Amino acid sequence: MSGSGLDTEIQFLPGVGPKRASLLQKELGVSTFGDLLRLYPFRYIDRSSIIPISEIRPDMAYVQIRAKVVRAEVIGGKRLSVMIADGSGEIEAVFFKGLKWVKEKLVPGAEFTFFGKPTSFNGRINLVHPEIDPATQGQGSQAGESGMAGGSTMTGVYNSTEKLRNGGITGKVMNKLMATVINIALRDVEESLPEYVLKEKGLVPIGYALKNIHFPTGMEALEKAKYRLKFEELFMLQLSLLKQKYIRRRNEAGIMMTKVGEAFNLCYKALPFDLTGAQKRVIREIREDMRSGHQMNRLLQGDVGSGKTMVAVLSALIAIGNGYQACIMAPTEVLAQQHFKNISRYLAPTGVKAALLTGSSRASERREIHAGLEDGSIGIIVGTHALIEDNVLFRNLGLAIIDEQHRFGVEQRAKLWRKSSAGIPPHILVMTATPIPRTLAMTLYGDLDVSVIDELPPGRKPILTMHATESKRSALYRFMKDQIALGRQVFVVYPLIFESETMDYKNLEEGFNQIADAFPLPDYKVAIVHGKQSNEEKNFNMDAFAAGRANILVATSVIEVGVDVPNASVMVIESAERFGLSQLHQLRGRVGRGSEKSYCILMTGHKMSKESRHRIEMMCSTENGFELAEEDMKMRGPGDLEGTQQSGLPISLNIASLAKDGTILNDARAYASSVLERDPELSSPQNATLREELRKDKYRIRDYSKIS
Repeated sequence: MSGSGLDTEIQFLPGVGPKRASLLQKELGVSTFGDLLRLYPFRYIDRSSIIPISEIRPDMAYVQIRAKVVRAEVIGGKRLSVMIADGSGEIEAVFFKGLKWVKEKLVPGAEFTFFGKPTSFNGRINLVHPEIDPATQGQGSQAGESGMAGGSTMTGVYNSTEKLRNGGITGKVMNKLMATVINIALRDVEESLPEYVLKEKGLVPIGYALKNIHFPTGMEALEKAKYRLKFEELFMLQLSLLKQKYIRRRNEAGIMMTKVGEAFNLCYKALPFDLTGAQKRVIREIREDMRSGHQMNRLLQGDVGSGKTMVAVLSALIAIGNGYQACIMAPTEVLAQQHFKNISRYLAPTGVKAALLTGSSRASERREIHAGLEDGSIGIIVGTHALIEDNVLFRNLGLAIIDEQHRFGVEQRAKLWRKSSAGIPPHILVMTATPIPRTLAMTLYGDLDVSVIDELPPGRKPILTMHATESKRSALYRFMKDQIALGRQVFVVYPLIFESETMDYKNLEEGFNQIADAFPLPDYKVAIVHGKQSNEEKNFNMDAFAAGRANILVATSVIEVGVDVPNASVMVIESAERFGLSQLHQLRGRVGRGSEKSYCILMTGHKMSKESRHRIEMMCSTENGFELAEEDMKMRGPGDLEGTQQSGLPISLNIASLAKDGTILNDARAYASSVLERDPELSSPQNATLREELRKDKYRIRDYSKIS
């Protein structure tokens, strides 16, 4: 979007001025005419129809009625109750602000159009703070007023804030400003998509789209406008990501690993169980990448317990079979130690030497490890950030595996990247147990190839998830005692939204004391782990639980990542309504690691919001992390799914939604791919507009997946 008028500061738009301009800038990020044009309504109100009062139901979105005032009275000095009637019935309109002014206007006997959202209070339907217009203006008054005499009876509703409303920028004012900016600046908007794209994809021109997104002439025009703007946004996003991928594919050689090697075969044959079909498929995909001559950049997603570690070990052994080394980097010491323990078990029959390097490795160990990495005697190194330090040198690093990548910063990963062999970067495998909906993975990691392990290994018993409220606490404690009598262990998790909230710590302390009272020594041992403890304290308590010396571990959500205690079969989540779906799912994955039947109990208060109730029901009905992640994204928007660096969606989407527009995204990605196949550099004259558009700051996407 270019052109002189569009860059004009918003304060110069008639009706704005400096004071409102600073509000629009602060609250909505609107600084110029162009910004305002690209601020889209999030829903629409059809003002053309009048509904009889008798047909109003509390679940309707918005209604417009034409009615006479029967009586108006102020109740308790705080609320104005106005009864209105239209011949079919009566309804109450309620006002809490501007009582004097509204009461003077609503004289009994006078007729108005009322517009608002019906709600139900004490079994009666009412309208709270409806908009009021004189009845003579009748229907469609907004459209007429707004100066868009295009006959639009649909009014856009824009995001608003308390500050905007207090500053006089109401919904009505917003509509007026939009009408003004369209009249003044729409002609300066240049088409941002090439002619052939509009034709091939059947898209309406940009001018038509912008006019109809704000003031639709009808449903069909609105749908066309929406589709054009959503498609363009997702297409440009994918074009930007895929262009980087194409260029990198062409420029970056990868280490050719042509054989599988003996170590792989020895390990594979000695496995005590069969790999699942999904694990085999993923190993084939990785093997293809590693022998392609291009550098592998693959994201491996798999639910907790789906067997990612096994895939990591076998991939590392392919590197070793070709004469290279592999490193596996984990975000925490606990996780690194756990990986090391599991991996050493799998490596036993192969004779491959593995080592563990973390912040707490002793100096003498470090020296030995550094020497072993440089002379190549250590084949696989497992560790934390310590692996990135400058003094860690490899003889020939061929594969870097990064677990829970979103916990590492880009700079940290860049260092790993530079530990390459003879100038050729290592293959990269990124693993995550946070199920990311496919649409989001394609956006966050647009130029990574994605593999998914979507089946659990045989023998994993489903986890029974139940919901209980405070009144069931004594039954819960009885159940915990029964499980402990069978030799099992129990997690009890408290929400800590930020590791410092005093209130939350108070709950945690109280909870711990309550449990210590109900499970007294010497019969029971209760350990506690939280963020305010020193690492030694934390490790001591974790180890006591992992080794079976403690029956119950009371913890904040610090245990979310990777703690593996096969004997723990019960997970109790306190105040479960305060956790998001993906977090609840991650926590639940901490049990069910052994062969015993496992349980997850979600404790909540009696009062819950509709969303919380829905989350708890979802958790009780499915164990599929991807289903839950999709649902989480629909409920909360992609802006705050845990663990996906969502603050850093690579681009801010103005109109498209990753939660709802998956189909458009798939189509846009496939189309972007075909455009780049024909013209990888977008250098042909017909793609000049695309080249120009991609130069804008908005599309200079920080590449997530290129570890540099």
